Amino acid sequence: MELRKYMAGYGWSKEHFAKVVEKNSFNGSLNPNAQHRAPLTVEQVLGSRLVADPLTLYMCSPMSDGAAAAVLCSRERAGRYTRRPLVEIAAIGLRSGRFADARGAARPSITTLAAKEAYERAGLGPEDVDVAEVHDAVAPSELYHYEDLGFCEKGGGAALIEAGRTKIAGDIPVNTSGGLAARGHPVAATGLAQVAEIVWQLRGEAGPRQVADPKVGLVENTGGIVEDEAAVATVTLLKR
Repeated sequence: MELRKYMAGYGWSKEHFAKVVEKNSFNGSLNPNAQHRAPLTVEQVLGSRLVADPLTLYMCSPMSDGAAAAVLCSRERAGRYTRRPLVEIAAIGLRSGRFADARGAARPSITTLAAKEAYERAGLGPEDVDVAEVHDAVAPSELYHYEDLGFCEKGGGAALIEAGRTKIAGDIPVNTSGGLAARGHPVAATGLAQVAEIVWQLRGEAGPRQVADPKVGLVENTGGIVEDEAAVATVTLLKR
């Protein structure tokens, strides 16, 4: 119902959702750790089996097996163990859900609140983010997160994907790993897999999907459901 409101009010369409998948599947084709390595076209996405109108099968992330790990320590101690570029946690924002029609109300979503907290703690803003990984369990979620994170105005996500601004070569690359749709969604490992991708990007180790000279990366992840909103949202800012 909420998605239908956005489609009617902001001109979002199935084609916009398919373009999100097309972008992310291309990124996944460049990622050796991705579950799905075959790039998809808009036509293939739209032609896949209907799951829940307007969502087709390829607009929904697969369930996956996977694991991710990170080593956390002080900058001084890290120098004893590695000569690779170090990545710092600039800030983390976390908010839990509530019973509300979040997107239909004047108050912001919990992802917006988590992003605001992270930006304020880090002394950064959306304009400082060079690369981002977001939770695209279904393709429209990525468009929602564009506005939640301040990358566009409310309802402006479709224009971002239409203009190609969130591609690897765009000004705000999103889901360079392929996202949940292509890299896969191993649930408990998903958030840390997103962190791993941003660390690789900030180190310049992302190979053919490398963004040009990123200095600040963002990870957005959500989980659970409370009424029509996620139960919890986290936004992590990383920098080198």
